[in-house]
Amino acid sequence: MDRADGFGLQPLAGGFSGETFLGEAAGERTVVRLYVDRGARRGPAAPEVDAAVLRLVRGLLPVPEVLEIRRADEEHGTPGLLVTSFLPGERLDVVLPDLPDDVRAATGRNLGVVLGRLAQMPMPRAGMFVDGDLTIEPWPPFELSDDLVPGLEAVAEDAQALLDEVDRVCLVHSDVNPNNVLVDAATGAVTGLLDWEFAHAGHPSTDLGNLLRFDREPVFVEAVLDGYLSVAGHLDGLDRPGARQRALDRARAADLVALADLASRAGENPVADRAAARLRAISRSRDLHAQ
Repeated sequence: MDRADGFGLQPLAGGFSGETFLGEAAGERTVVRLYVDRGARRGPAAPEVDAAVLRLVRGLLPVPEVLEIRRADEEHGTPGLLVTSFLPGERLDVVLPDLPDDVRAATGRNLGVVLGRLAQMPMPRAGMFVDGDLTIEPWPPFELSDDLVPGLEAVAEDAQALLDEVDRVCLVHSDVNPNNVLVDAATGAVTGLLDWEFAHAGHPSTDLGNLLRFDREPVFVEAVLDGYLSVAGHLDGLDRPGARQRALDRARAADLVALADLASRAGENPVADRAAARLRAISRSRDLHAQ
């Protein structure tokens, strides 16, 4: 990115925005996010929203410390900026395929605990954050339509019935996939949950569905559910028989909208293409667990 040239910033891999860089301040490594393209489209308050979310959960979840925040300056043509501390660990998408079963299970359980804690952070109503005070405004209308995948509306009705079993709202990360998770590859400890740009107030099953969207290896999935239920199993009727399947069913249902949103951008990146294929399989089978 041209605006990072000359500042000693090195691009960080892991996402598709191309707006996150490794920097250094006072001899310490930092992470610098520039709100130029996708970040700028979120509006001038985006750095403040992201900083507020990180400050809200720091100490409860493994997130970096906010070091500096700056709004975009249109007059001088400078983008918004957020500087955070650098967290240790390796990206889960890089190490997960090669983890031995015991470490894979430990990683899954630890991630499930993190998501169980997140699912218990209450919000007053559903919606998007619009400023540094985390003011919540309603989402613009979004409907699952047969125009995207034939038969999808019928699946959406089944999914909504599952989601309606829960009537509370919590803080949602909304992008919990392995490239946004840092772990200690030797122990399975979760050392970082990164990239909160899609954070909002929403359904408690959303993040669980996001994490298990593509990563369905049995050892990992079972461990994630173990960890999740160990801290959130007293909520939302998950203290009754069949809790594991109920939690997984709701997770798949909560992920349907995000899956459809990704699928609508098929052709832009490999994740969107994979989402479109998964959505077609779900629609054909009317099975939220279809692969």
